[in-house]
Amino acid sequence: QVQLVESGGGLVQPGGSLRLSCAASGSIFSINVMAWYRQAPGKERELVATIFRGTTNYADSVKGRFTISRDNARNTVYLQMNSLKPEDTAIYYCNLNQRSLTYWGQGTQVTVSS
Repeated sequence: QVQLVESGGGLVQPGGSLRLSCAASGSIFSINVMAWYRQAPGKERELVATIFRGTTNYADSVKGRFTISRDNARNTVYLQMNSLKPEDTAIYYCNLNQRSLTYWGQGTQVTVSS
């Protein structure tokens, strides 16, 4: 079993920054894909960024502003979010895929507003 716990969300003004963290525990294998998704009110959940063995991919809407990284020793993935916009407001979810199984965190709220 795998548990994912996100932290770091909050309220920030437009143009500000936040850093989200996701700590994974349980049966974590060395080969896995970790990702961040988000879901805004009234919208479907969308992929924000992924990281696999150092290779990263981003949604077009966040390229150049968000950076995903991971600390394998701590089984933790991060999402550094800069130049935040009101449209980035959403619940952000951590996701882990390994051995054909998918795990989700409980989500952390990010609100971008003046």
